[in-house]
Amino acid sequence: MLLCWKSIRCTDAAACSHSVILRVTMNSPMPQADLAIDELEAQRATNWVDDLIDSLGSSSRHIALLAAWIATCGSLFFSEVLGWRPCVLCWYQRILMYPLAILLAIGITRRDRGLHVYVLPFSIAGIGVSLYHYLLIKTDWFPPPACAVDVPCTVDYLNWLGFINIPFLALAAFLIITCMMLIFAWLQPLATTDDHGEDLTEDESGTKPSVRFNTANLALVMIIVGVILAFMVASTFV
Repeated sequence: MLLCWKSIRCTDAAACSHSVILRVTMNSPMPQADLAIDELEAQRATNWVDDLIDSLGSSSRHIALLAAWIATCGSLFFSEVLGWRPCVLCWYQRILMYPLAILLAIGITRRDRGLHVYVLPFSIAGIGVSLYHYLLIKTDWFPPPACAVDVPCTVDYLNWLGFINIPFLALAAFLIITCMMLIFAWLQPLATTDDHGEDLTEDESGTKPSVRFNTANLALVMIIVGVILAFMVASTFV
């Protein structure tokens, strides 16, 4: 039977061995092909993550700017339009938030790579104050501070869904600004490096930021104008 199979399927030894090798190759698993497919899928997943990080890095300053201007105009809407008088802790949060709206705008215009250095102290301090204010209203963990009698720090003008109030909104804004600045600090180092790995200052590297009207500045103007227009339109309906 073996001789008959060889005579039918194979005319010589070379052809027979080629047929056997072909059958074994086609019927056996292909680890190299599977490995290549796995590497391609991993590369696609990595590229997706890298694209997301790049998108956040390029838009992190504008997201922080949007949060700062919404918080600024929102606080003015509450006090000047709705007539909700701010307490002492509310003023502390305003003192920490209002400069951020200006600092972020100037930093974006100047393309300042060190923007996070003078934004993060304000935003991190704001997180502490707003979190303390929120827990002061929602819990009895802390004794009430020495606030004005007519506007106590435990007053709750707003209570959406049982947990969203004005300190919670301020806390969310400070958290967004802080996270965006941390992402910006991670992706935008303060100094560039030369070919020898030494740090160069802005003047030595020849990369002095330009203030020309580009896409980033256009987005800045659109954010500020849009928030102010929304504030004015909302004021007409009250």
